[in-house]
Amino acid sequence: MATGTIQFKTEEEIDLMRAAGQLLARAHGEVAAMVREGVTTRQLDRRAEEFIRDHGATPSFKGYNNFPYSLCLSPNSVVVHGFATDEPLKSGDILSVDAGVFLNGYHADSAYTYPIGEVSQEIRQLLKETEASLYKGIEQAISGNRIGDISFAIQNHVATKGYGVVRELVGHGVGAKLHEKPEVPNYGKRGSGPMLQTGMTIAIEPMVTLGKKDIVQEKDGWTIRTRDKKPAAHFEHTIVVRKDKAEILTSFEYIEKALQ
Repeated sequence: MATGTIQFKTEEEIDLMRAAGQLLARAHGEVAAMVREGVTTRQLDRRAEEFIRDHGATPSFKGYNNFPYSLCLSPNSVVVHGFATDEPLKSGDILSVDAGVFLNGYHADSAYTYPIGEVSQEIRQLLKETEASLYKGIEQAISGNRIGDISFAIQNHVATKGYGVVRELVGHGVGAKLHEKPEVPNYGKRGSGPMLQTGMTIAIEPMVTLGKKDIVQEKDGWTIRTRDKKPAAHFEHTIVVRKDKAEILTSFEYIEKALQ
């Protein structure tokens, strides 16, 4: 997935990525304002693409290795890469929305998982702890640490709650290309992997399951779901490694406002 060597970004390039990240955050907000019972994921996909293109950017995912949609829309047991459909969302569902924006030559990538209507406390806790694990990972994304420090922080947080961590799908470097080096697994050992250095831009994205970690791919060649059909959650930010504290280039601010 991620190819080549690690691409360190200048402050000028980080400025461009920050702009992409902010536009992506606003696009997520547009989607969040629509997410509810009765809405179809195709409607969400259409709105996101319209908003992104109206603001002079392109959806990172549409056409990427022939992926047909602007968003990855993954309900319930679908972990990632779900297709938009005309099936209405219903109360009790959860929906992971993964989106990317390409603006002024650079990508930003982020994801958020929504509860639809009334969901069980067990599911709400899964979403809460998966999002918390994202920030645990981000806390480790500082110069001098290693990729394994991010990976361990995520895995340690969710494993102690009894959840599964998907192994086959990982975070990644991001910049002029959607997927760059290094890969950022959501499991691993402290002190392992490439060293983190200032100017590295990476997408950290825990994919956490209520049941076992095992996944299967659907016949469409994209959709990934849990083998045991139990729900999965997915949260993601694009960040830049800094000396003392990582800078988050994307944001859930507009999502949170829409959900109030």
